Amino acid sequence: MLALTRRRDPDARQEAWLVYYGDEHVGTIALRSGNPNSTTPWQWRCGFYPGSKPDECTNGTAADCDQARAAFDAAWRVFLSRPTEADFQEWRDERDWTARKYAAWASGERIMNG
Repeated sequence: MLALTRRRDPDARQEAWLVYYGDEHVGTIALRSGNPNSTTPWQWRCGFYPGSKPDECTNGTAADCDQARAAFDAAWRVFLSRPTEADFQEWRDERDWTARKYAAWASGERIMNG
């Protein structure tokens, strides 16, 4: 089984970590932007789409980064019991198609779906 890795999101204004399983972005743990002081400051999101059903993806909030990470890890263990290798491949295919599409657009090419 692959290990989860976390990488700091270089584009986020607030502290945010992108969570990867192999080459798949499977979640995020981040300080909530624009968050009032009276609510929990951290949020997490677990899952990926396409390749899983939208209701299989989960999310929540936490008081600090360590709690958000623990909640994410627990949700990931549940989530990982569901997808098959075909689900992961569907996600990879969509990621690769999207990259080709944007590269074609950037070079002025027209691209057909498929």
